[in-house]
Amino acid sequence: MTDKIVRPVKRLQGIVELPGDKSISHRALLLNAVANGDSRITGLSGANDVQSTAACLKKLGAKINKAKGGVIVHGVGMQGLHAPKGVLNAGNSGTTLRLLSGILAAQDFTSTIDGDESLRNRPMRRIIEPLELMGARITSDGNKAPITIAGNPLRAIDFASPISSAQVKSCVLIAGLYARGVTRVTEPYQSRDHTQRMLAEMGVKVHSAGELTAIKGPTELAARDIDVPGDISAAAFFLVAAALSQNSELTMENVGANLTRTGILDAMASMGANFEVLQQGELNNEPRVQLIARSSSLKGTTLGGAMIPRIIDEIPIIAIAATQADGVTTIKDAGELRVKESDRISAISDNLLRMGARVRELKDGLVITGPTPLRGAEIDSHGDHRIAMAFSIAALIAEGETVIKDVDCVGISFPDFYARLDSICSD
Repeated sequence: MTDKIVRPVKRLQGIVELPGDKSISHRALLLNAVANGDSRITGLSGANDVQSTAACLKKLGAKINKAKGGVIVHGVGMQGLHAPKGVLNAGNSGTTLRLLSGILAAQDFTSTIDGDESLRNRPMRRIIEPLELMGARITSDGNKAPITIAGNPLRAIDFASPISSAQVKSCVLIAGLYARGVTRVTEPYQSRDHTQRMLAEMGVKVHSAGELTAIKGPTELAARDIDVPGDISAAAFFLVAAALSQNSELTMENVGANLTRTGILDAMASMGANFEVLQQGELNNEPRVQLIARSSSLKGTTLGGAMIPRIIDEIPIIAIAATQADGVTTIKDAGELRVKESDRISAISDNLLRMGARVRELKDGLVITGPTPLRGAEIDSHGDHRIAMAFSIAALIAEGETVIKDVDCVGISFPDFYARLDSICSD
């Protein structure tokens, strides 16, 4: 395990090159692999999670070749995959396991998907239940990975998901591509809609109305070239970094601005952050913007309800911003954070206390009072990429030296994070 020493800096200046959006990258590979025809995917995320998806697809017989600026996916059609030799390894990627399960549930072979220790501890009943209702035969280790899926002809269902989860919704919708009839998914609040947008791009008629999404199957997918925009979840770290640092300005180009993902912009706007959003058009059904972030004076806010699915991945870095905001910031309705790569509520609280912040842990969130000067500390990343990156940003404004333990995990989503960070720091 590698540790990283991060020291405070005087200001941040420059242009930040973002990785391709991880969520869109997964879907571009998975859906084009079972489409008819070939597709070129540019801007693909280099994250370890996305590499796990590609590796699983290759083991299932999909052909994915490197090409200038990206990859070429040779679609094999909806039933063109074959039984893998051995277990499919999803690594740390819940997206890989859950979305791929929707495809495998309808194949005419049996397959097993497993992952690392972190993935084995994440709940899978949330996809096993609807897939079994559709006719899939699944065995698991206490509703956790590894899971074994015996493919079967599927039937359409109306599924009311008890949680707002793009992974659950996408799994059921992808399985619905194979099922006869109309598959409907409703969720408490609308989660990110990249799957619906990409399915529409690939010729599927998708009905979306707020919390309800429906598709009619069985249907085929037409391969589409996909240009993946920059990851707004990665941009969030630099948005907050600029806001917390004096005399700073950072520019990010081609940032994905899907409205189900721009909660970070709304959250930071509610805190008074100084940033500018310039429209750069839409491609492949996904809007893109230029984001310019500047030094800011922040105030406390309350975040909960329908906002949470739109900021679920950004809450660790929002918590860092909250330590420097004037007043109380309350984050609630975010119990899902306890079953991410780590228990993120506990990890955020513990590490903020180490740095001298005023924080109170709730069952489903956090209460943070600011502004509070932060001090350097030894930070336990818990092997969680978003915890490691969020506290690296905190270290930029802390007094003294901060040691981030086990930073290898940042490769899960943003392998070049520290190189990008070093390029914009001024002593």
